[in-house]
Amino acid sequence: MSFYFLLNCKFLTNKFELKNGTVKIFFVGDIFGEAGLFAISNFFPFFLEKFHPDFVIGNAENAAQGKGLTDEIAEQLFSAGFDTLTTGNHIWDNWKSRPLLATNLKILRPLNYPAGNPGLGYNVYHTDDNIPIAVVNLQGRTFMQTIDCPFRSADKALADLQNKAKIIVVDFHAEATAEKITLGRYLDGRVSAVIGTHTHIQTSDEKILPNGTAYISDVGMTGPYDSVLGMKYEIALRRFILQTPHKFMPATDDIHLAGVLLEINPSNGKCIAIEKVFYPEFTKKYKTEETI
Repeated sequence: MSFYFLLNCKFLTNKFELKNGTVKIFFVGDIFGEAGLFAISNFFPFFLEKFHPDFVIGNAENAAQGKGLTDEIAEQLFSAGFDTLTTGNHIWDNWKSRPLLATNLKILRPLNYPAGNPGLGYNVYHTDDNIPIAVVNLQGRTFMQTIDCPFRSADKALADLQNKAKIIVVDFHAEATAEKITLGRYLDGRVSAVIGTHTHIQTSDEKILPNGTAYISDVGMTGPYDSVLGMKYEIALRRFILQTPHKFMPATDDIHLAGVLLEINPSNGKCIAIEKVFYPEFTKKYKTEETI
């Protein structure tokens, strides 16, 4: 496993000019297996110290060796400083996840799975200052399971949340960028942020939409980048070349933490700023004169 020891806070520059009375939310993307948990243990505390967020959300659908979530890992993440955990389609790959979804109100699953599945698709939590924050977990349908409509499911959730929370953060776990952008525009001005997860590659389109909703197509993966989206390269290669199933094996090297920091006005739920976090940055290698 690759280890990073250059964790001096001078590398963790905070670009935010914080305003009095705002709420800061730190969202950490797709925590993947042991490598992702290593990033949480070794990198995450420095960002908590630097940003002092009021609320922390993490997507943990891959936290248990790339497949679902267990009680032990959930407790490890909550002890590390997470306030709630969102998930996605892979939460169902591990049967140990199901009792967690049924009993732990701080763990969400995509709202738009059909009725009868365990767990909540959204919930309202509170900061230490008792500011209500609603978190909504949705899943896309393009190139994914043909579950219920995320747009109509969002409408139903927002109707219920109307008088419960001004700040609403949506984790949209989806494959297609077009579907993510469309939902972002559909919810613009109705939620504080639409944060994309699932594709494990951080995008460079973070922005505040015209009506005050923060948006990014994908927040990225917290885990091993010497991999194919977290899977060992050789396993992915066999799957593509041979077109037959091969045992899933999570990778462990080149570990990074990916996330976004949001600053939100609690009086109207509008997002004031969004900043990407990716640590450590990728090493840039250039051709030498001898290899050109």
